[in-house]
Amino acid sequence: MIELEGLTKRYGEKVAVRDLTFTVRPGIVTGFLGPNGAGKSTTMRMILGLDHPTAGDVRIDGTHYDRLQDPLTYIGALLEAKGVHPGRSAYNHLLCLAQSNGIPERRVHEVLDAVGLTAVARKKAKGFSLGMGQRLGIAAALLGDPRILMFDEPVNGLDPEGIHWIRTLMKSLAAQGRTVFVSSHLMSEMALTAEHLVVIGQGRLLADTSMADFIARNSRSYVRVRSPQRELLLDVLHREGSPPCRAGTGRWRWTAGRRSGSGSWRPGGRWCCTS
Repeated sequence: MIELEGLTKRYGEKVAVRDLTFTVRPGIVTGFLGPNGAGKSTTMRMILGLDHPTAGDVRIDGTHYDRLQDPLTYIGALLEAKGVHPGRSAYNHLLCLAQSNGIPERRVHEVLDAVGLTAVARKKAKGFSLGMGQRLGIAAALLGDPRILMFDEPVNGLDPEGIHWIRTLMKSLAAQGRTVFVSSHLMSEMALTAEHLVVIGQGRLLADTSMADFIARNSRSYVRVRSPQRELLLDVLHREGSPPCRAGTGRWRWTAGRRSGSGSWRPGGRWCCTS
């Protein structure tokens, strides 16, 4: 697990992260949602020991990152797609990481194949597109076959096929019992990937809940109705116990209805005029 307790980071008078406490658990994809500048990347950097917290604590399986022996075998991370020496080939970049963490060379070939970079393995990283750089970063995260994986905005620069691939990969890693922590500023992306959601804004924790509960609490379900037979529509709605407000456009929106077990809409909500 990844455990944060009261994690805070200040840069002078600016507070980038303020008193974050939450746990990222194994077996599910946990989304880390917030707008750009909310403190997501800073939080991930503190998890990896790249930034030191002003206050609070963060542990990986109960241990600080800098005390892990061969850390790539515990946690793999993609933070910056271009965090690669431009003069190194994809193969040599991964080989250096492998040798520094006691990982066998055969694993380099395995992850290059897994991310679809075998054909360009000997090419220098400076010629890579953003999407290829993302794939190389994901290969580095997978290199040590770790139990914990972190991805910061992993779909950036990927084409539709690549986006589908990384979504499937993260879900399959979680299904294996691994801890998967992925950040994004897009709710639509999180809804397609994550089962649990941690939301921050201006460095503060706003929500720590299941994706299903978050959507249920923060979204509205409605049906928009429009008919050329305006008077007939009004009669039907009155008979159903849902009198609408009158409007000249002939269109209404259901904003507080409930679904029955059969999937039909029950009375009990209200109809509001909409343009």
